[in-house]
Amino acid sequence: MPSSVIRKYFYKPELQILTIVYVSGAVYNYLDVPQVVFDDFRAAFSKGTYLNKKIKPFFKYEKVSDI
Repeated sequence: MPSSVIRKYFYKPELQILTIVYVSGAVYNYLDVPQVVFDDFRAAFSKGTYLNKKIKPFFKYEKVSDI
């Protein structure tokens, strides 16, 4: 299902980095995200809700840029 907050996302399993591109244009890397968490995120009906409840509170992140 399309997200009202997330434009697109990428995952680098070898680095365990989840990159989120928000509709606003902001780009964030979430660090040390295990494959199983990414798999659950990808399968989630609401990716924004999953991100807010299961990723943001538990994983460090860095702002990469604003598009």
